[in-house]
Amino acid sequence: MDKNEEKLAVETAVQGIPYSVENEKLVKKKFWSKTKAFAGKIPFTREAIAMYYCALDARTPLWAKGIAFGALAYFIAPVDAIPDVFVGLGLTDDAAIIAAGFRALSGQVTDEHRHKAEEFFGDSPAQKDSTDL
Repeated sequence: MDKNEEKLAVETAVQGIPYSVENEKLVKKKFWSKTKAFAGKIPFTREAIAMYYCALDARTPLWAKGIAFGALAYFIAPVDAIPDVFVGLGLTDDAAIIAAGFRALSGQVTDEHRHKAEEFFGDSPAQKDSTDL
């Protein structure tokens, strides 16, 4: 299977994730501790945080919540295809799932969700403006 076939397989799998109360509970309970532990070590942190806020948004449709909570639960879960303890390699499957989930939700992740993700890093325009005074 070449890289394009792998990417298509991951994207197809992510789009078929149904909403799950178990995934939602896992994400709500462990998202921030996992994200804080890996922030700066993973290139997809902003997307994951924006997806988290999208999943929590009451305006987000249930099908989109299913994809978001499913992808984020995969990132959080202690057991996955490539264990996270393998630094540099262990998060590649997580990155693929987050990227595919983010693409599948592109119309649902709003500027508000992205702004909240930027605030996690202190990158919001409002914060930058206040530090310039």
